[in-house]
Amino acid sequence: MTAVIPPSVGAARGLVEPVLRDAVARLDPLTARVASYHLGWTDPAGGPVSSGGKALRPALVILSGRAAGGSAEQYLPAAAAVELVHAFSLLHDDIMDGDRMRRHRPSAWTVFGCSAAILAGDGLLSLAGELLLEDGAPGRVRAAHRLSIATRELVAGQALDLEFELRSDVSLDECREMATLKTGSLLACACSIGATAAGGPAPLVAALTAFGTEAGLAFQLTDDLLGIWGSPEVTGKPVLSDLRSRKKSLPVVAALTSGTAGGERLAGLLAGSEPLAEADLQEAARLVEETGGRSWAETEAKHRLDAAERHLADVDMPADVRAEFLDIAHFLTSRGH
Repeated sequence: MTAVIPPSVGAARGLVEPVLRDAVARLDPLTARVASYHLGWTDPAGGPVSSGGKALRPALVILSGRAAGGSAEQYLPAAAAVELVHAFSLLHDDIMDGDRMRRHRPSAWTVFGCSAAILAGDGLLSLAGELLLEDGAPGRVRAAHRLSIATRELVAGQALDLEFELRSDVSLDECREMATLKTGSLLACACSIGATAAGGPAPLVAALTAFGTEAGLAFQLTDDLLGIWGSPEVTGKPVLSDLRSRKKSLPVVAALTSGTAGGERLAGLLAGSEPLAEADLQEAARLVEETGGRSWAETEAKHRLDAAERHLADVDMPADVRAEFLDIAHFLTSRGH
């Protein structure tokens, strides 16, 4: 069963989409067309559609701003900036991973070509900083600095992910570091940048950052489980997609480093370069489960979610904001798989 999207996420999309559309309109026509398609606003010919993302990160930014008592004028540009960085990362990610589907329709690079998709990602990234720095308020400048750091960390995580494709000796600690950088950094930024932009106190920003880091790792663990056992209706990708690409996700690395005969058998299956047969994919999924990779990832996701909740327990913020943060964290880790 697919988890119900929290109301705050739907509300965030309505608030941030006008800001995003105004920003994308600044791009040249070709780049704007690719970006609009990628963001789910248009079809390949530029006609209007409605199939955009869930605006999870903007929702977290807005909650962060509300936690600090900020105004929409302070935190909405930050919410849009974080979503622009996220969209940039997905555009480039699809090219690097060769993923042909995104949100149940062809990825932008398969429609417009790699070069146009790369340029669109570059354009979205440039817009993020532009939005934050248009206002010279100290909070917005600090927010821009924090988003730049998060983007650099995201790139570092992606670089590790690429490096792991060439290695057979990836440890669980290395894989966890990669996930923290690649996913946790931007989610932690989303959870705190609204408070930063609104001039919130340092203890609040620190607690929200810690909450987002833990929630981000829980989210990545859940995403990795979906990458093997998720249905195409939930993921928008073929079944066993991460095993097809021999991705060294957290449950896979947990299985490979389990010290079991099943782990050795799994390593042998994933060692080649030829496309895996359907029977081999099914066998690989069975081995990840048999060696404890699946149960480890499920348990670790719960531990990380518990740790995230603890970071919010004692920090000063409105009770309804705390509850909405927790609703989103539970949604991130309860999507069907």
